[in-house]
Amino acid sequence: MIDRIKTLLKEVEELKANNAEELEALRIKYLSKKGEISSLMNDFRNVAAEQKREVGQFLNQLKETAQQKINDLKEEFSNSGAVNTDIDLSRTSYPVALGTRHPISIVKKEICDIFARLGFSIAEGPEIEDDWHVFSSLNFAEDHPARDMQDTFFIQHNPDVLLRTHTSSVQTRVMEKQDPSIRIICPGRVYRNEAISYRAHCFFHQVEALYVDKNVSFADLKQALLFFAKELFGQDTKIRLRPSYFPFTEPSAEMDISCNLCGGKGCPFCKHTGWVEILGCGMVDPNVLENCGIDSKIYSGYALGMGVERITNLKYQVKDLRMFSENDVRFLRQFESAN
Repeated sequence: MIDRIKTLLKEVEELKANNAEELEALRIKYLSKKGEISSLMNDFRNVAAEQKREVGQFLNQLKETAQQKINDLKEEFSNSGAVNTDIDLSRTSYPVALGTRHPISIVKKEICDIFARLGFSIAEGPEIEDDWHVFSSLNFAEDHPARDMQDTFFIQHNPDVLLRTHTSSVQTRVMEKQDPSIRIICPGRVYRNEAISYRAHCFFHQVEALYVDKNVSFADLKQALLFFAKELFGQDTKIRLRPSYFPFTEPSAEMDISCNLCGGKGCPFCKHTGWVEILGCGMVDPNVLENCGIDSKIYSGYALGMGVERITNLKYQVKDLRMFSENDVRFLRQFESAN
């Protein structure tokens, strides 16, 4: 048995492996439960008593040598890999150009960051929605034109399943699940059945905001809008609110900002009015609060919504809305670096 141990000892001392797979095969051959050394350990019980001491010493030496050799080979592979990890021979020798963020993403993040400083958190919801969350809960009448197939992409009827036409559906979902105080901003993609042109598309992006709490007033809404406009378009920006109508707010208003190109004096961009419309807003209609399980006698709130493409057009003076979705790299390279 001693001769067999010495033979294995010599084999172990000369072990070599070219890769991790060969090394693992050697470990299994010598050190596994069914390996050569384990087999010798099992035969050790049959060794004569007077030889056990000597044979035991050789067995321990064999086991330690095998374990050390396997560890040494493993360390060689680890060191070899560490040296070469930063060398990619397939990489081009030319400098790798950084990409750019999409202008819609840039502006959407900027809008969300401004409202985050006012304490708003981001809320998201599904793009495939039902009639209740898109229309009925928001006080839309049964015969409202927005329900018509000409404006909305319906997937099925009875029950109505559709592509959301605004991110207001996220607001209703949050109000159903969360007790006031609610202060959320809802960014996302929406869909409307419109002819595609330089000023309209069948899909676009919206950012809507909702604040519901006790004693929320129109003055709170106006101050939030003024802060937002100055942060996004510059501290010299002025705003004005014009009466309007939305089913889900009462009173409702459209907000204009002073044209930055002409300083409010009038130019072709603002149609010589000095003002540019950017969003709709208003106080949340009590019916909407009640539909979502919120007591309108205790709580009030305001909501506002804007198209991100509209804001991006104003910020970067992009003349054709279709450019945002055509993925022309010549257009996209004009915007901020990816880092």
